[in-house]
Amino acid sequence: MGGCSSQSCHRCFFEYETERMIVVKSKVVGSVFRLIQFLILFYVIGYVCVVQKSYQETDSVISSVTTKVKGTGFTNTSDLGGRVWDVADYNIPPQGESSFFVLTNMIVTPNQTQSTCPEVSSMFSNRITLLKKGIQTGLCMNYSETVKTCEVLSWCPLEIDINLPEHALLVAAEDFTVLIKNSVTYPKFNFHKRNILPDVNSSYLKQCEFNRKTDPDCPIFRLKDMVSEAEEDFQTMATRGGVLGIMIDWNCDLDWPEHYCGPKYSFRRLDNKIPENNVAPGYNFRFAKYYKTTDGRETRTLIKAYGIRFDVIVFGTAGKFNMVPTIVNVGAALTFLSLVSSVKWSHLQNTHYL
Repeated sequence: MGGCSSQSCHRCFFEYETERMIVVKSKVVGSVFRLIQFLILFYVIGYVCVVQKSYQETDSVISSVTTKVKGTGFTNTSDLGGRVWDVADYNIPPQGESSFFVLTNMIVTPNQTQSTCPEVSSMFSNRITLLKKGIQTGLCMNYSETVKTCEVLSWCPLEIDINLPEHALLVAAEDFTVLIKNSVTYPKFNFHKRNILPDVNSSYLKQCEFNRKTDPDCPIFRLKDMVSEAEEDFQTMATRGGVLGIMIDWNCDLDWPEHYCGPKYSFRRLDNKIPENNVAPGYNFRFAKYYKTTDGRETRTLIKAYGIRFDVIVFGTAGKFNMVPTIVNVGAALTFLSLVSSVKWSHLQNTHYL
């Protein structure tokens, strides 16, 4: 149909155009045409609908986590003697935001008082290096028979933290357990659930332990098992410490019954242990326990604590059928199919089939 002049635009407004329909009897052209149609349908149905579930409305998870560690260990060192460690000693601090720390190794400096003492020195590559851990007074003191160092005002005697035990002192930590309580919400769908399932009772929690094959719903985890699933050796990691991630996956398809939506656990080491970049490896920090002597003098025991920090990371997305995304994706599929004919028509004209 020809174009419309400015004088007859009102006539064109009420006209309707259609494309010519031509049947091309060619096995090659027909086969290519049907193949393209099949690929588009396979993409829309197989990938967009089945894999991506684009017919669903989605929402991101909102989560809260609390943990409770249990276990008792025993150490026998020259600084502390024989000592029993319970959760109040090795779980530092007692409460964390989606994380907890378990003490596994330590350097202990007992009976420190506020006084003056010689600055600690250490030998690195035949060179004496001062480990500055106090306020210098300007005086010199004999650190040893052959070495003099500056006098410092500090907690004395100063900590010497270069002789870390080669094996973790709190070896029993591998058998400690942790109860992880995780609640999740998908507010868009008014969906709430916990990792402690509705059919779980107190007697079950007292005796269960997470096992991926035999007891995957138990929320109580043995520390060694988590480290092993992250393909790490617990005792090796416990010597210098590290950071382990506890991943809880709450990806849910809410078109299915609620009991199909449950947590999936995985474990991964998060701190850097690359041999080429092993400066300051592991995980450690210091804390002190303070006392007063009978004469009222303040003393303390300084502990450089090495251990494993466990970070609980919760993630997930929920989806549920919604008409709007369904119409959008069906419309997109029909558009793709209609484009096949247009592309094919242009190709036929260019290759002189017509």
